[in-house]
Amino acid sequence: MEGFVVAVDRGRYTTLVELERPKGSAQKRKQPQRRLVVAMKARELGRKGIVVGDRVALVGDVSGRPDTLARVVRVEPRTSMLRRSADDTEDTDGIERPVVANADQLVIVTALADPPPRPRMIDRILVAAFDAEIDTLLCLTKSDLAPPDELVALYEPLGVPHVVVHKGGSLEELRDHLKGRLSVLVGHSGVGKSTLVNALVPDANRAVSQVNAVTGRGRHTSTSAVALELPESGWIIDTPGVRSFGLAHVSMETVLAAFPDLVEGTVDCPKGCTHLGPECALDAWVAAGNAGPARLESLRRLLSSREGTLDDTP
Repeated sequence: MEGFVVAVDRGRYTTLVELERPKGSAQKRKQPQRRLVVAMKARELGRKGIVVGDRVALVGDVSGRPDTLARVVRVEPRTSMLRRSADDTEDTDGIERPVVANADQLVIVTALADPPPRPRMIDRILVAAFDAEIDTLLCLTKSDLAPPDELVALYEPLGVPHVVVHKGGSLEELRDHLKGRLSVLVGHSGVGKSTLVNALVPDANRAVSQVNAVTGRGRHTSTSAVALELPESGWIIDTPGVRSFGLAHVSMETVLAAFPDLVEGTVDCPKGCTHLGPECALDAWVAAGNAGPARLESLRRLLSSREGTLDDTP
């Protein structure tokens, strides 16, 4: 039986399975029956990781009754995998950490104030999205506290779409972007992500915290990723708040590929060019009118973000 992993907790995988539609024309028009089944990973899978968003094959007890366990015997091929490197701990090991599988849209949630925006953090998340070949959306919260114009202008050259919201305001534009898609929400702690999730999925009951008045940082209220079905169609995967998003696994070529108007200009660059120094041929390429200065600035900002490990701190 096929299952969709909606939560992972200490080696137990909560999966949503869809039962076969009952026979008969009248029955077929009904919504398919579904149930939650908790499973563990079969030994045959070895060290293969399973994350929220995965589609898996289940065997064994798939009744979903309390205290029963099915087994995951296969992970279906993934259409995408969002990863980050584990560089936000003291024992930095550079190991890739899978975040979610099969998402087709990454929603970067950032507050316009309280806490203030952290563009380098946004840049790194964008690079991870380019690497995973996932569409991006910038969701700017707390617009009642600060205007969005400056931040919107910063990402306009990258062609990243955006929506602007505030507490108690309309979410219709955001809902339109989420409809029919599997979207993963990523953001710094305290930006209002859990508040958004609770508004989008009324029975989500995600924990909400206040921003620390001294540090300007939020607490990690969501402790694990979870997939939630939207009433209008589509799914959102809420993830724990992050203070860094490592990119050790992303190559410079991957970042460059997101700028097709600049790639050709790198032909004249010296061997081993980082595209960040004065020897880079991209300055001449832009000066000749082949691409806009704002695009080159954005590229270099993203390339610089690969070298960072911590979020920009006020």
